[in-house]
Amino acid sequence: MARAFQIALGAALGFLVAFLIVRSDWFSTHAARPPAEVAPPAQAAPATGRFWAEGPIEGEPGEQHSRIAKLALEVAPGIVNVHTSKTVLRQPSPGFPFPGFPDIFGGRGRRGSPERQAPQEYQVPSMGSGFVISADGYIVTNHHLIEGVDEISVHFSDGTEREAKIIGLDAKTDIALIRVEGVSDLHALRLGDSDAILPGDFVVAIGNPFGLDHTVTFGIVSAKGRELGQGPYDDYIQTDAAINPGNSGGPLLDLSGAVVGINAAINPQANTIGFAVPINLAKDILPQLKESGSVTRGWIGVSVQAVTPELAKALSLDATDGALVAQVAPGSPAERAGIQRGDVIQSVDGRPVGRMRDLSRAVAATLVGKSIPVVLLRDGETKTVEITVEKLAEGGREQQAQSAPGAAASLGLRVEDLDDELRQRLELGDVPGVAVVEVEPEGPAARAGLAPGDVILEVDRAKVASVQELEARIAAAGDSVLALVRRGTATLFIAISRKG
Repeated sequence: MARAFQIALGAALGFLVAFLIVRSDWFSTHAARPPAEVAPPAQAAPATGRFWAEGPIEGEPGEQHSRIAKLALEVAPGIVNVHTSKTVLRQPSPGFPFPGFPDIFGGRGRRGSPERQAPQEYQVPSMGSGFVISADGYIVTNHHLIEGVDEISVHFSDGTEREAKIIGLDAKTDIALIRVEGVSDLHALRLGDSDAILPGDFVVAIGNPFGLDHTVTFGIVSAKGRELGQGPYDDYIQTDAAINPGNSGGPLLDLSGAVVGINAAINPQANTIGFAVPINLAKDILPQLKESGSVTRGWIGVSVQAVTPELAKALSLDATDGALVAQVAPGSPAERAGIQRGDVIQSVDGRPVGRMRDLSRAVAATLVGKSIPVVLLRDGETKTVEITVEKLAEGGREQQAQSAPGAAASLGLRVEDLDDELRQRLELGDVPGVAVVEVEPEGPAARAGLAPGDVILEVDRAKVASVQELEARIAAAGDSVLALVRRGTATLFIAISRKG
């Protein structure tokens, strides 16, 4: 024990001696230093805490903003958020008593009571976009956004909110016209020329995606003339400017700030594929929506199909432009004007028909009762006929036949003469032709799409009333056989290639 005490005391004394030596050395070094040599205290940071450089931006104020930013600021007052409310009926979830369970509530206030079993009304809200086209309150949006709604409120960029009413609807083009009343100084956007834009041109989409008002996205026109299977007036602009739910009805703008499209649809499997209705299509129908609330479309009574390269070759055409007449409705304006099956319509009232669907759009935009010139090709010659446009029946449309092919034994077909039983089954009456009863898989006719039940009426513009006549015509044909086929109640031309 004593030994341990002696060791601890020695260690403590050693530590004390070492401390005194170090302290004495520090004091002799620092205490004698003249006051002038003492280091000054560190300077405090600036009051703002800034530790970066700043400087003026070159140029005039505002020059640093991009062209897109300036465009968005300019058009913002004319772009609105459209809020709607719709009443729907829903069946409530079943309540007690469930099968096998006793009615312990006695029918009072339980979910299974008769008063709760009846369908109940619910208000379903929705949001979209729109844009002002006139200072006195007319606003364009999508038909699908406001169809069947009970209330519409329009929210402007300055925070004001106004009630709106429906002026006109057109489901076939997904365009709607609504109006805010009691105003005269709204900021109206300019409508541009959607026919003038090209794939690769820059465009800006502004709208209300997912409730995020006045969202600006930027991209290009990816393609034009897209068909989405919505009807004969499909002619969508495709863009990669981001469009999402809530953008519907908002504008697609060119870099001058003019509206070139109405954002309407998206591909839900991609975030860079959106579609807009061309503004020129809207220009065709907006006056009618304003005046009558609906669209009255013209009709001339033809069934048409696209001119494929094969058909162009068979018809000795230099190009695939135009709409090939496959059928003329009896008693129609087209029949009275002398249009025939096999004619290729090139223009309507001065509007070129480059593609099949251009015909539907041109005729639909023509005033009912107006007499218009129709330019067509017939047997290599250009002809002009006058047609008086009639009203398209509700729910009707100019027929668009689908391309298909077909024809004879050497083309992979089995055909039969038309007997009374076949005529009755196919509802042919006394129409001459040859029935297709079998199509060889992978043969020329099968590749072209001919099907059992089709009736071949002509081969290379000559009528065929028997299998013998059909075989003779096919034998005399070249590498391409042009057949006129009846399918159901429609007729269409078919170009069949022997080369596959």
